[in-house]
Amino acid sequence: QVQLVESGGGLVQAGGSLRLSCAASGRTFSNYAMGWFRQAPGKEREFVAALKWPGGNTYYADSVKGRFTISGDNANNMLYLQMNSLKPEDTAVYYCAARAGQAIRTMTASYDYWGQGTQVTVSS
Repeated sequence: QVQLVESGGGLVQAGGSLRLSCAASGRTFSNYAMGWFRQAPGKEREFVAALKWPGGNTYYADSVKGRFTISGDNANNMLYLQMNSLKPEDTAVYYCAARAGQAIRTMTASYDYWGQGTQVTVSS
């Protein structure tokens, strides 16, 4: 049973930084792509970033490119999202996701497993 558990969310002022973590367990992820999504109140869940596990190609949404960095630690089955220069519009619940097959996808329906989410709030 695959489990994804996010942590690291919180309240930060605009311009600040946070690092989200996702602990993955239940299988090896060598042929998986891992991603981060977010969902703001009243909005649909949207793609943020993804990588071919653990350190292959990466892809970012235009809204976070240059500010966020996705990375993986294969030894510890951890996925990270380093978020810098945070803006109030980054406020959302952030979800870790995994999909079988290493092709990077941006649609939520393409992902097989999801974490429970962690709240990120950026104050102005």
